[in-house]
Amino acid sequence: MTEYHRWTATEAVNRLRTGDVTPLELIDAAAERIAVVEPAVNALPTLCLDRARDRARNLQRPATADAGHLYGLPIAIKDLTNVAGVRTTFGSSLFADHVSDASDLMVERLERRGASVVAKSNTPEFGAGAQTFNDVFGVTRNPWNTELTPGGSSGGSAVAVATGEVWLAQGSDLGGSLRIPAAFAGCVGLRPSPGRVPHGPSKLPFMVNSVEGPMARTVQDIALFLDAMCGMHDEDPISLPAPVRSFQHAVAQGRPPKKIAFSMDLGITPIHRDVRAGTEAALKCFADMGTEVVPLDMEFGDAEPIFQVLRAAQFAAAHGETLALHREKLKPEVVWNIEKGMALTADDIGRAERARADIYHRFVRQFDDVDLVVTPTVNTPPFHADTRYLEELDGQPFESYISWLAMTFALTLTTCPAISVPGGFTPDGLPLGLQLVSRPRDEASLLGMARHFENAAGLRDRLPVDPVVRH
Repeated sequence: MTEYHRWTATEAVNRLRTGDVTPLELIDAAAERIAVVEPAVNALPTLCLDRARDRARNLQRPATADAGHLYGLPIAIKDLTNVAGVRTTFGSSLFADHVSDASDLMVERLERRGASVVAKSNTPEFGAGAQTFNDVFGVTRNPWNTELTPGGSSGGSAVAVATGEVWLAQGSDLGGSLRIPAAFAGCVGLRPSPGRVPHGPSKLPFMVNSVEGPMARTVQDIALFLDAMCGMHDEDPISLPAPVRSFQHAVAQGRPPKKIAFSMDLGITPIHRDVRAGTEAALKCFADMGTEVVPLDMEFGDAEPIFQVLRAAQFAAAHGETLALHREKLKPEVVWNIEKGMALTADDIGRAERARADIYHRFVRQFDDVDLVVTPTVNTPPFHADTRYLEELDGQPFESYISWLAMTFALTLTTCPAISVPGGFTPDGLPLGLQLVSRPRDEASLLGMARHFENAAGLRDRLPVDPVVRH
């Protein structure tokens, strides 16, 4: 059989559009690859192949397609997101047998634009924590070394893309849940601006901390998927209009950054020596493009207390009732986060919001002089898959189960779009990610510049990877 899984998503969609391959053939190819890969990685525990085939048989080819039309391309949806008629557990034993009555509006839009949803990707309970395990489906493993974690909470999506089970996978990001697994699995993950990807209906539709976004193997494929996802929707009150020119056009017309501001640690976290060395090597790619690299002229010393308050408030608002009714069925980290939120005062939240505003204004001023802010995506290489969360690094203990996510959650506070792109490998062959951040709502420039870094780094052809099984 043709190795369809080695095609990029862009190539696959072009072949679907011209009729060189059919949606049913690609669904069968995805099913075959899933059967080969899944026993080693546990990324896509719920399949909906028959549903996808039924929809593919009735797929209408548009006379004039939107920029992101997918023509039947198989994709995966994170198990926090409803897909009508498909088991959706949210990674929680409370919902182990739950089947969604209706799809999230994002899924509806993707299917209208030709996506074939073939699977749900694994996630931790309610997406809490950047380590993908739960009591329903167990642990998802890193294909570069199955003893290790792919991170989370979009860990299943990252692994599915990195191994070629699907060409594109959706994820979500609060503290780094798209960026961290992209870095650990060696693929690309974009945290878009709040509202760029409409979703819902939501209990918290005005919340800007959590966003939905695309995962793929290349920056070009990220642009394709973002075009399929974006556009205003009445059900999402903060949704943004689609750009006049597509994100795919922006990537094609993009330029290298003239000047970037770099920080190794944002002034807030230890950095593993392998991450430090790999990031320094990756920075040479910018020099090869003629990009000037200067130090970032700010630190994020108060980012963790701000983020902890805002995250806890969100957890209390979203899951407080669940805690009251089913405390014994929630993992301890979720209980802790909800209770932390319920103990907050209005003054606590107000001070955090004011401090966040200060970070935002200081950060946005950086773009008066630079095109991008660049950091390592994660402070550590992938660690053991049976570790619940990283408790210390280089002898420095972390305060909570999310403290080690500092490099990503600090930048969540800015609301600026951020992308993790492959930046190299550790001496023992584990992927490292580089995080690129642009000015507010400017995904177009970010993607264009990210593609130039991707070309300079020359790592794009390392995927898809066959799992390296270790015990």
